[in-house]
Amino acid sequence: MLTKDLHVLPKVRDRLSYLYVEHAKVDREDKAIAFHTELGVTPVPCANLTLLMLGPGVSITHAAILTLADCGCLVAWVGEGAVRFYASGSGTTRSSVNLMRQASAWADPQEHMRIVRLMYEKRFPEKLDPSLSLQQIRGKEGVRVRDTYYRLSKECGVAMEGRNYQRNNWSKTDPVNRALSVANSCLYGVCHAAIIAAGFSPALGFIHTGKQLSFVYDVADLYKMEISVPAAFQAAAAGVQELDRRVRLQCRDEFYRQGLLKDIVSDLYSLFGEPEPGDDTSDDIEVDAALPGGLWNPDGETCPGGVAYGTDEVKEE
Repeated sequence: MLTKDLHVLPKVRDRLSYLYVEHAKVDREDKAIAFHTELGVTPVPCANLTLLMLGPGVSITHAAILTLADCGCLVAWVGEGAVRFYASGSGTTRSSVNLMRQASAWADPQEHMRIVRLMYEKRFPEKLDPSLSLQQIRGKEGVRVRDTYYRLSKECGVAMEGRNYQRNNWSKTDPVNRALSVANSCLYGVCHAAIIAAGFSPALGFIHTGKQLSFVYDVADLYKMEISVPAAFQAAAAGVQELDRRVRLQCRDEFYRQGLLKDIVSDLYSLFGEPEPGDDTSDDIEVDAALPGGLWNPDGETCPGGVAYGTDEVKEE
């Protein structure tokens, strides 16, 4: 049975980060998928892939989507160059343990603030002074970002007058800002896939709020200055020819070289705590996902779901 084989799939932390495809037909080939383009057929071992980004001009068959879902590969429909995000499929997890842990921390003001401080502390080499207010921490982070832009601009010989771009006039955006947008979009996609695969919610952000991808932005900010931003400056320094494509390739190589997926999963668990023994289904696929979950009780325990309790005799107190 196929469900037995699902448990041999690599965990999200050990997978390849992402692939982006445009102007192609995607179909199933054996137990994997393949890209059909004017250059020929390219097989893709999707069982080892975290995220497949489908750009403009892509048609994908039902069989290919079924194969990707069985392999736990997140599918995202994106704009040209993977810059805009439109929609996504689902990840591998069938457990809500990590989601409930995240929601509990998000809803508790003290725990929420603790997570915020932890996420900021991960960006600095030194530990933050406990007396610093959130506004002071944000100011400190702003200085770090500006200093990083200035340093990379000087090292790569790429002039940068500020972080700005015209969303509705992409061609008028200067090369370094365009490269930064492409690189950050790739990073968002991989972080989104890892968050979903690990069983967390991309919407319940702690630093960012009010968007369906708020937590994606939170997590991506942990790695921008070390991975996507340097990759963007290096690609921009090499010229404007095929800039968007070279940025994506640079990011893909850096994600692999620096072990980004392992870091994301590890950092998520360091924020919310490791799951209790027996609860760690976040990187796996259950034997039968169709089985009903438990039913909530006020005492914190659960009783079995899928039971017709109305057929039992009602016991009077």
